[in-house]
Amino acid sequence: MTTSTFTRTGLRPFRLPAGNALFLTSIVMVGIMVAAAAAASIIAPYDPDFVDLGNVLSDPTAAHWLGTDAAGRDTLSRMMFGARTSLLGPLLVVGLSTLLGIALGLLAGWFGGWIDSVLGRVFDLLFAFPALLLAILAVALFGKGLTAPVIAMIIAYTPYVARFVRSLVISERARPYVAAYRVQGFSGGWIAVRRVLPNVMPTVGAQSTLNFGYVLADLAALSFLGLGVQPPTADWGSMINDSRGALLSGQALPALVPAIAVVLVVIAVNVIGEELSDRIGGRLPS
Repeated sequence: MTTSTFTRTGLRPFRLPAGNALFLTSIVMVGIMVAAAAAASIIAPYDPDFVDLGNVLSDPTAAHWLGTDAAGRDTLSRMMFGARTSLLGPLLVVGLSTLLGIALGLLAGWFGGWIDSVLGRVFDLLFAFPALLLAILAVALFGKGLTAPVIAMIIAYTPYVARFVRSLVISERARPYVAAYRVQGFSGGWIAVRRVLPNVMPTVGAQSTLNFGYVLADLAALSFLGLGVQPPTADWGSMINDSRGALLSGQALPALVPAIAVVLVVIAVNVIGEELSDRIGGRLPS
């Protein structure tokens, strides 16, 4: 049997699912949010930090589609610019924690033995600290902003990804195609990186999509508490915090708009992640 034959049998093809209406709607919604964040400098109608004290807490008008906040700043413009920090933070956390988790999980799952034992104890130690608590501790040590919470959450989410990858690699290691490659004389490292890792990547990617929603909610909560992105930088969580006074005066829109955005994105990425997980797991047709 040739190497090309092993390649065809060892790798399971993955196709982008056609999806149902909710799945496609979620993709479109996330795409719009990302596009608005990327093009905010071009399409935003106002400077997000421009203060107009003569137009405080304005209702939606032709000039301000989503009204203004307590400082007279255009809510729509701040939503567009706030999407940058609100989406960038989770993207960094998920991207880096996934890379680290894949490396550690592959190492533990493939080699086992003392490597698996040591990494397992480290993961257990990190599991004792919830991600949000670890982020708050990082802010207390290194100061407010986006950097400290992002680093803390990368550390907190890496063990979850690593433990998940480890279980997948252990299952994959027992498959016949791995033994066939060994018989042909391929090294363990080559098999792990070139054959086993591509097989587990779609499942890991689906799980990472779910993690994005969790991280987004955590970072928004930190900003709401005043520990994340600091004013006057626009961020959805800090926008909700800034609008608490407006809520007391009966003006709910400045807080409601960013809150709805957070909820919609979290729901959308969870729908996408669940759909991908179901299709990869064979519970839905590809």
